[in-house]
Amino acid sequence: MTAIVRAAGLVKRYGGFTAVDGVSFDIAPARCVGVLGPNGAGKTTTLRMILGMTPASAGSLEVFGLPMPEQGRAIRQRIGVVPQIDNLDPDFRVDENLEVHASYFGIDPATARARVPALLELANLGERRHAKTDTLSGGMKRRLTIARALINAPELVMLDEPTTGLDPQARHVIWSRLMDLRARGTTLLLTTHYMEEAERLCDELMIMDQGRILDRGAPRALTRRHVEPEVIEVRSGDTAGFAAFAERQGCRLEAQGDSLYCYARDSAPVLDYLQRDPGLVYLHRPAGLEDVFLRLTGRDLRD
Repeated sequence: MTAIVRAAGLVKRYGGFTAVDGVSFDIAPARCVGVLGPNGAGKTTTLRMILGMTPASAGSLEVFGLPMPEQGRAIRQRIGVVPQIDNLDPDFRVDENLEVHASYFGIDPATARARVPALLELANLGERRHAKTDTLSGGMKRRLTIARALINAPELVMLDEPTTGLDPQARHVIWSRLMDLRARGTTLLLTTHYMEEAERLCDELMIMDQGRILDRGAPRALTRRHVEPEVIEVRSGDTAGFAAFAERQGCRLEAQGDSLYCYARDSAPVLDYLQRDPGLVYLHRPAGLEDVFLRLTGRDLRD
């Protein structure tokens, strides 16, 4: 099976700063691959190199089996892009935004108009096709931006934080549309800061920091590999006494501000201790992808 994207030793330097530091990965067809990482990890730079918008400093990159940047124009004809910030034209109606975008790919007007109804149906915007984009809600604009990215029937769709800033209802609608695309055989490559989004959508994840890929795999596999099954967050009370007890039970502890995170394989004795001390306020939950992310990249704030 030919990889949709194949990167080997990919590097991007800006003067003395290395934004992407020798990453290698393959993306198989009809998969959804997510790239996670703190701000400045190299996620967007990696996407820009795949698109040919940022030249690599070293390494090799193939998309659809074609070399980038040598075949950049031919590659971009087969890719759809959903940028981090919507850049719809407010002077055009909803359907006109799609038709004008089609012209950038050399699609004739009749073919573009024929594709618009199905894309608006996918975006649940059929009734707003004649509306100006500045009358749309944030969720509608995001759905239109995704529909616009599909006007050239792309084999690969790249999405940079597709649901940032949206309310839960809009986010769930967009997730549903993206899952529909994946089911139809479209390959998706996305960056996100939402762990729930990554767990719901992605077949595979790459976690990046400081320009490197720290690990990659299916969301559940990453969770099993890096963190214990259960987490107990202790938020107030005698956390020092609790920490000493939890360590004797073989728990792994992490502190963040006034909270103490206890990672356990067997939570029963720890929960029994907590239930006997009413001064300790706690939350017991299964471990998830956010715990993996924080363990690999740390809890320090990134700007």
